[in-house]
Amino acid sequence: MENDAGGEKIRIDKWLWAARFFKTRSLAAQAVNGGKVQVNGGRVKAARLIGPGDLLVVHKAGLEFIVTVRELSARRLSAPAAARLYEEDPASLARRQDLQAERRLLRQAGPLRPAGRPGKRDRRLIKKFTRQEET
Repeated sequence: MENDAGGEKIRIDKWLWAARFFKTRSLAAQAVNGGKVQVNGGRVKAARLIGPGDLLVVHKAGLEFIVTVRELSARRLSAPAAARLYEEDPASLARRQDLQAERRLLRQAGPLRPAGRPGKRDRRLIKKFTRQEET
């Protein structure tokens, strides 16, 4: 893949957007400035320049991505092409997949609270139950 950045380094917010970690560049900049992204173990600003070989830790939506920058691109690429811009740590990938499987099982188990307002029968049962407590 060609280096679209034009040089050896690129801004971290631009790279995160191009690699499809964030939908917009401003969201990427907010995440970086908010401490959700670390470069080589340290907190950085959105204007920080990164290059191939840098280690990034990205926290997004309760998930943690630990990736190594392989290539640079200033343009947003398709998902398969964007995946070639970085290499994810195998332990990070395994943790994320386990967490996603756990979330999927919780969703299949059903909602934690009833969906919507109670129906006529439910209201009658609630009234009956609360009246028994009063007496």
